[in-house]
Formats: sequence, C-alpha cells, structure tokens
Amino acid sequence: MGVAYSVGEVDHLYTFFVQWSPDIYTKETKNQGFIVVKNDRFDNLVHKKSISKTWKIISATDQKRRQSLCSCEDEEPEDLLPEMREPSQILQDKHLERLAVHLPARTQGYPWRLVYSTAVHGTSLRTLYRNMASTDRPVVLAIKDMENQVFGAFSSHPFRVSSGCYGTGETFLYSFSPEFKMFSWTGENSYFVKGFMDSLQLGGGGGPFGLWLDGDLCRGSSYTCHTFHNQPLAARADFAVRELEVWTFE
Repeated sequence: MGVAYSVGEVDHLYTFFVQWSPDIYTKETKNQGFIVVKNDRFDNLVHKKSISKTWKIISATDQKRRQSLCSCEDEEPEDLLPEMREPSQILQDKHLERLAVHLPARTQGYPWRLVYSTAVHGTSLRTLYRNMASTDRPVVLAIKDMENQVFGAFSSHPFRVSSGCYGTGETFLYSFSPEFKMFSWTGENSYFVKGFMDSLQLGGGGGPFGLWLDGDLCRGSSYTCHTFHNQPLAARADFAVRELEVWTFE
C-alpha cells in the first residue's frame, strides 16, 4: 500500500537528500540513474561489502553441550544424587549416581523414602508386602549378598501378592557385580513381577527367573531370562541375602 506525501513534505525530503548526498541530488550532477557494470566488477563489489561467515549444521545435543561448556565457571554442577529421607545401608553415592540417571522421568526429582529394610523390619516377605500396601508408586529394590555384591531391580509398581504378572516396560534389573550393568525390558514377554506369599519373582520365560527371593528374604537366585536378557546379577546364581531394602518416591 503506497504512502501519500504533501508538497511541503516532499520539499523537506528533497532538501534532506541534497544536504546529505549533493553528488546525487544537485542540478550539477549529470547522468544519474543506473550504471551498467561487468559481472567481474559486480562480483568484486559484492565480495568486498559482504561479511564472510562459515555456517555449520549441528545437532540439538551438540548445541546443549556447547551451552554447557560456555556456562559460567563459578556455577556449581547440578547434583545428580537423589535426596534420601533415610540413610541406606546398601546404596552408596556411587550406586545412587548411576541408578538415578536410568530411572523414568516421572520419578526424577522426588525424594527417596525407605519402605522396607531387613535391618529395620526383619526378614519377612509378608512384612514387605504389608509395608507397601499403602503406596502406589514405583519402587527400587536393593540387595547386598554375603559376598557384598550389590544388585536389584526397579519396578514400575510396588510389590504385592498377585494372581498374575504385573508391571510395565519401565521395569529393569541392575547389578554392580562388579561394574554397573542395567538390563532393560526386551519386549519378548511381560513377566515383569509376580508376587506369592512365599516368594517374589522378577522376569521369566523359558525356565529360571531373572531375580527370585524366598519368603524369608534370606535366599535368592538370579539367572538369565527372556524378559530382560540379563546376566546373573550376583557373583553366584544362588546367593544368600545379607541386607535388603525397598525404596519408593514421595
């Protein structure tokens, strides 16, 4: 859409242009208009006036990494350790740091609360079930065997007696025996968790369980299973429990 100017406004504009560019807008100037230049001269003019820039396509991950490196040096690194309402007799900081980054997003940022511990509540699977009756949140099972190996599981649902298997693909097994290893759901079956009054089992299919515990929580076993394609979690397939804890999220 065009803009209309009055005669006075046009005169003011012309006076402005004459003052700032007399070589173009004075009467003495002749042959004003377009100037035909050769291609090579035009290219030289463009290159002289343009600013040389090098462009590079990077991924979003690279951009975040660059922003992280360019952040203030005085800024303290984000604490990766979860807040523990009670001290753990099994999980040390090195364990928590590795576990925390593999937990589902819906658990991130929530404090950990101890639901069951053999050191506090005794060795009884029934007590474990009873302590979890009032929670509906995911849980972390941590075991230390008589050889001081640490391993366990993350369950998308609290442990309970059930007529069939329950849980989701968030469930996984883990081991620090001796290096950290995580065994996620393979998708081959849905035998995540099944609770009996006298035993608790995680993972299955094709025979042995990925992790099995007896009713007294004194003995257990861990074998390769189809649900997680895990290695045995402990140094020995059949192990004796030294300590056992179950944590949930507030």
